[in-house]
Amino acid sequence: MLNVSDRYPRLANAIETCMELMELTAEELRWTQYATSQLNGIGLTDISANVSVGINGDDDFHPHVDHVGNLNAWLSAASTNQDTCLEGLEGTQFRWVYNAFEHGMRRLTESILHALSIARQFDIMSVVPPSNGGDGGRKLLGDYNDFPRWIQVSDRRLLDLPVSQMPVNVTVALDGTGNFTKLTDAIASAPSDSHRRYVIYVKAGVYQEYVRIKKHKRYLVLVGDGADRTIITGNLSVRRNKITTYLTTTFGVTGRGIIIRDMTFKNTAGPKMSQAVAFRSNSDLSVYYRCGFHGYQDTLYAHSLRQFYRNCTISGTVDFIFGNSAAVFQNCKILLRKPLPGQKNTITAHGRLSASQTTGFSFQKCIIAGEPQLLADMKSTKSFLGRPWRPYSTTVFMQSYISDLIHPRGWVEWSGDYALKTLYYAEYKNYGPGARLVGRVNWIGFHSINTTSEMLNFTVDRLLHGSSWLPFTGVTYSLGLQT
Repeated sequence: MLNVSDRYPRLANAIETCMELMELTAEELRWTQYATSQLNGIGLTDISANVSVGINGDDDFHPHVDHVGNLNAWLSAASTNQDTCLEGLEGTQFRWVYNAFEHGMRRLTESILHALSIARQFDIMSVVPPSNGGDGGRKLLGDYNDFPRWIQVSDRRLLDLPVSQMPVNVTVALDGTGNFTKLTDAIASAPSDSHRRYVIYVKAGVYQEYVRIKKHKRYLVLVGDGADRTIITGNLSVRRNKITTYLTTTFGVTGRGIIIRDMTFKNTAGPKMSQAVAFRSNSDLSVYYRCGFHGYQDTLYAHSLRQFYRNCTISGTVDFIFGNSAAVFQNCKILLRKPLPGQKNTITAHGRLSASQTTGFSFQKCIIAGEPQLLADMKSTKSFLGRPWRPYSTTVFMQSYISDLIHPRGWVEWSGDYALKTLYYAEYKNYGPGARLVGRVNWIGFHSINTTSEMLNFTVDRLLHGSSWLPFTGVTYSLGLQT
């Protein structure tokens, strides 16, 4: 006898997605209550009343935290989770199930957004310039010295140490020369709810597995032998597998404080299979260094919370960097691929739901170019920097090279005039043949910026609250606008 999941796999997977996201919402609200308890006396006690769900406080917090910044990040993520749940349910044929979930989800989201609007009134980082100068601490670029200060000294060393000098806990190798042959098993071996770094070395090879770093696996460091040598690959897709976009990912990261270096993540479903995620992150305070993310539609799902990408390569076609996180992409290569005939390429589809959320995508010192197959037939495809997935979609390109693959309009509509007045898209001091602003869209929400003050809000210091993630280290960094 067939059970519900066998008869209605799309519905079962949508409900599975909702259950996981509701667990995350509960945890993020628990974190919020803890942070609020640390801020009694400055007017934030009303937040707990709006998000109270009967959860006790949490003692698992970094000692050098900005509680207000954390409140903004966690409440923004908690309000995003319901939207992702409903999106998955909307894709099923059971409208009554969607309706059953929707009422409660909408009420919860409204309460969270109200709490977030209170927290935003006390967002000191949004009004105080960086302490080390109007340019946000501008220094020359180094290799890993430009990472935000919330990355501890020991973690910065992990980002560049040769593997032979790293404190590796376990090794993964396909040939059996390590502790495990599967990355999933190595992750399972890590202690749960730990406060210590756990280093997993993944030797060169093509690993065909679907990996999930769940919320109780924290502070893991995954190190490969190079983005061209250590590859995690899968081919799940919405069209073929009848699952939600959220579940198609080859590699999913939820645990807090994850660092990944020198690895590549692929979804090889191809351009005909619609949404097919290679990598999804809803990991707070996470770092991805010298990594590759390759797919077609929806390659990189930067779902929520605070994320930092440095020296990475990301490729795809339709909305291939999407989500509602606060994410900074620094010194990355963004490569457009050849889509299906008649399709448009769109690099970003940011999903900010409300003006109160503190989310956005920022591309700084990146290269926007194309893969050879697209370059050989440039006239076949129109390519754009992004389109508004949600009403307050927020995306900035600054100090980046933009090739002539990008259409002169720069950006493209989602549907009619949807979100054109409420979105925030900006370009600042970019260069290259595709960076000319003549012919750009004339939407109310599009901004051509000539002054630095507005762009500081999209640097590591402001968008990610980077100056308060970790204590001062004395290491050279670039929190603000780079030279």
